Amino acid sequence: MKPAEDYIIIVTGDIVENANHSDFTDDAVAAFRRLEDNGFKMLVIPGNHDYGTGVLGNDKFVDIFKERFYGTTYIEYPKLDIIDGVAFIGLDSTAAELHWFDRILSQGELGREQLERLENLLEDEAIADLQKIVYLHHHPFDFKPGMRLKDSDDLKPVIENRIDMILFGHYHADPSSPGKTYHGKWGIRRCYNAGSATHKNDSVGFHRVIDLEFDDPAMDYDGCFI
Repeated sequence: MKPAEDYIIIVTGDIVENANHSDFTDDAVAAFRRLEDNGFKMLVIPGNHDYGTGVLGNDKFVDIFKERFYGTTYIEYPKLDIIDGVAFIGLDSTAAELHWFDRILSQGELGREQLERLENLLEDEAIADLQKIVYLHHHPFDFKPGMRLKDSDDLKPVIENRIDMILFGHYHADPSSPGKTYHGKWGIRRCYNAGSATHKNDSVGFHRVIDLEFDDPAMDYDGCFI
C-alpha cells in the first residue's frame, strides 16, 4: 500500500443528500479535512444534490459550495489543478441548470461559456504535454432517459481524442457493485462511471483505484475499504 501522499481522491459530486441541511455539508467538510490531514489530496466538484434537493436547486449554493470546499468563491470552472505532472480539470455540470426556467437538475448541463473556457484550456500550451483528466458529475454517454448530459453533443468535439481520462458519477448505483466503464469512447483511453461510494444497505461501498503509472486501464481495480 502506498502512503497517503501518493493518492489523489476525486469526488464527482453529490457529496450531500440535501444542501438545504447545512449540517450535512458540515459533516462532509469535516470528513474531507480528516482525509487531507492524513495526507490525501482531495479534488471535488458539485453534483445536483450539492445545489439543493437533487431535483430543485438554488443558485445561492454555487458560492456556498465554493467557499466550503475550496475556501474561496473566486473559482471558475473548468477548475484546473496540476498535480505531479497531471492536469486535473473539474467541470460544474449543475450550475447551468439553475436559471429560472429550468431548475430541474437531474440531467445536467455544462453551458456554452464553460465549454468555451474548456476549449481554450485544452489549447493552452502550458498543459499540452501533461496527462489530462476531466471529471464532472453528470453522465456524458448513457442514453438512459433523463440521465445523459444535455449538452453532451457539444462536449464531445471539445474533448474527443484530447484527454486521457474522464470520470463522472450521478447514477447512485448500488455501492456493492462497480460502476460502468466506457473505455475508448470519444477516443479517451479511460472512461469511468464511478457509481456510488456511499454507505447504503449496510455496504461499505467501493472506491476505484487508478494507477496513472500504467497506460492500460486493465491495471485499475475496484477496492472495498472499511
